[in-house]
Amino acid sequence: MTPREKNPFTGQSIESARRALAAQLRSAGLDEAELDARILLGAALGLDLTGLVVQAGRPLTEAEALQLAQYAERRLAGEPVARILGVREFWGLPFRLSEATLVPRPDTETVVERALELVRERELSHAPRIADIGTGSGAILLALLHEIPYAFGVGTDLSLTALETAKANATALGLGNRSAFVACSYAAALRGPFDLIVSNPPYIPSGEIPKLSIEVREHDPHLALDGGNDGYDAYRALIPQAAARLAPGGALIVEAGQGQARDIETLMMAAALLVDRPAKADLGGILRAVSARKMPP
Repeated sequence: MTPREKNPFTGQSIESARRALAAQLRSAGLDEAELDARILLGAALGLDLTGLVVQAGRPLTEAEALQLAQYAERRLAGEPVARILGVREFWGLPFRLSEATLVPRPDTETVVERALELVRERELSHAPRIADIGTGSGAILLALLHEIPYAFGVGTDLSLTALETAKANATALGLGNRSAFVACSYAAALRGPFDLIVSNPPYIPSGEIPKLSIEVREHDPHLALDGGNDGYDAYRALIPQAAARLAPGGALIVEAGQGQARDIETLMMAAALLVDRPAKADLGGILRAVSARKMPP
């Protein structure tokens, strides 16, 4: 915002500013206008929901009004709230983001749920070893380490920036001593055996990327989105690598795009993995977490 532009939030109370911002976002056709307005207002003022309610009648300071206007301008231009604030909650944990990482989405929690089901069924006598292929912010790996005491995990990524982000998140969550991060293509630099391998690989067909929402196509890294002509390039590469690095009885769980689960299961079976249960659906009913086991020789 330039000095000559009038700030619409100047002189407003906290509550009136919230309403004004929500109205702006609604007029722009944004789906979660009320929620976005509350989150951005709270971030601009450094207040949680209780603080916003208790101080609803207080006028915004000049600095607060300016910060809120800057946030509003970015959101109206299509930048996601998580990108504006640089942090997103996943599995109840805060994750810092960078330009090299996807914004963790609730759909991906389905992968964590299936992974926990499988590792707990085995009742291992040793600390589980986990690998997260294409770790990004580290969300899947660190959620699992948070839930599984004594487990150790390795995250891989092609992007050094993503790995730095994941390592910083691990440290912030108190999981730095149970995790390591390696730069490589898929699992190429890893040595097994692993009890659990997880991945949210790029699975959007190249031709579909221009059709995605502006929040995704303009702000998520294309390296983490582009699955090649048919969307399966990453699965063809990582599934055989993962199969070779699984311990007997170990499990591979990957996230799938809409309509991809059956084809991914076929790729898993071609790598001599046993698909012993249906893919797990997310809250929207999409088969999202596809899993298979490595059978003992």
